[in-house]
Amino acid sequence: MATLRIEPRQDAATGLFYLSVHLPADSAEPFVTTAPRYASAAAAEQDFIAGITAAANRPR
Repeated sequence: MATLRIEPRQDAATGLFYLSVHLPADSAEPFVTTAPRYASAAAAEQDFIAGITAAANRPR
């Protein structure tokens, strides 16, 4: 089973946070990153989890 790593990072230019998603977990380069739009690392992580939850709960 594949695992992933989610790292919150702070954008130096804006001071806002974004997420770096690594798949597989041990990869050096991110698979995808979000835009730097979050006020905190926790807010970025919570938004990511909410998005995954919403996608998983969509009717098929």
